[in-house]
Amino acid sequence: MPDATFLQKLFVTACAVTRTTDLAARLTGAAPFLPALFALRYSNMGGLDRTQFTEELAGARSFRDNRWCAHWDQIAAGHAQRATTLLRDLADGTSIPVPNISDPATATDNAALAGLAELIAPAAVLFADHGPQPSTAAITDLVVTHAASGDRLRVETAFRAIDAWVKAITYHQVSAFPGHSEQRMQAYWRSRQLFDVLIGALVPSLDLTVEHVEIPVAGGETVAGYLVLPTGPGPHPVVLTTNGLEGTAQELAIPQLRYRGAGMAMFVMEMPGSYAYTGPMSPGSEAIYHDVIDHLVADERLDTGRLGMVGVSFGGYWTARLAATDDRITCAIACGAPTHRSFHGGALGTPQVILGALADTLGARHPLDLMRKLSALSIEDRYADISMPLLVINGDNDTLMDTQDSVELAETAPRGTVLLYPDDDHCAMGHYREWLDYSQRWLSEHLVSPLN
Repeated sequence: MPDATFLQKLFVTACAVTRTTDLAARLTGAAPFLPALFALRYSNMGGLDRTQFTEELAGARSFRDNRWCAHWDQIAAGHAQRATTLLRDLADGTSIPVPNISDPATATDNAALAGLAELIAPAAVLFADHGPQPSTAAITDLVVTHAASGDRLRVETAFRAIDAWVKAITYHQVSAFPGHSEQRMQAYWRSRQLFDVLIGALVPSLDLTVEHVEIPVAGGETVAGYLVLPTGPGPHPVVLTTNGLEGTAQELAIPQLRYRGAGMAMFVMEMPGSYAYTGPMSPGSEAIYHDVIDHLVADERLDTGRLGMVGVSFGGYWTARLAATDDRITCAIACGAPTHRSFHGGALGTPQVILGALADTLGARHPLDLMRKLSALSIEDRYADISMPLLVINGDNDTLMDTQDSVELAETAPRGTVLLYPDDDHCAMGHYREWLDYSQRWLSEHLVSPLN
């Protein structure tokens, strides 16, 4: 008798083939038609309470723009309003004006940013070190452990404001998933604008410089990324970081604040074909990354003899591909990378929303065209060309990509090593903080230690 997992995959596939996913979601909720890691991924990003987020997910009963986006944007607005209220509590008795965080356009001038920076400064370092938290009690525990007793109330209020701000960013990103349509793109821009204001208010307390950089690249595209620079004159080792199918720069950047003392600069960019790009992704999109590297090596503040690259999910694919084709890269980390088998395996159990996102990203006109375009991405014949140190990370039970891609990539690359987390899924999301810490140590060994 078929097991429950197989029957679930069969049901999801049948809905995808017959295009009845949205109809079925009205009865079951959206969760059965999303990647298995959906809840864990966004819980990691926003410090969300998993139980609460699962309940909110159960309340999402349509993937149509007007219903999906309205559901998540309303939750995001609640967190943004909470952040605004807490900031106004902090500003009470001062002359600092507090804009409505729900409208980040009101907080982009220097005076507004300076005021916000002053208000959240008491908790900026603590937040950067520990990230968003799943409950008020967890924030209280952090403050009691790390803050001086006389400052605790103000520190906790500031931390809660930052935390609510990040949750608003996260829920708008959930609303934007998986991009491309008009309302989802509006949610994407709201998430990004909220992040721009938050990072502008955080960095004065963190001894960092964060620059929003726009780089004209191949195909008439523009890469809009963030260059994060540590203190000191440099030149600094630099890590080019890129994410996957529906990931965003803010998702990558927020957890990286913890490593601000590592002595490395970082450039964060989104994968071609997603969100802000105008054209689809293809093997030719490799030229976009080469152009970005051209831009980085021309920056005198960066030590481009110490250039690393890190990619997550489909970004791991681009990291492996660039490691094989651009000898300016010193070392590389590919996490959860599809490289060959993932492009040729069966689609049983792949939700319609993911198939649609792949088709939009690759500009595929129909399922057969999608299969051809995915197959053309294979880099199996390039593994042996990766001459620099390569760290490959994944869970040993990847339900979204083929784990064997990670194993074969690491085994075939001359200086490859693989780190598989047992009983974990795509990109080892169950060990997210653990592998981030490990990767930072690995990067430091290859990019910082040789300079000392």
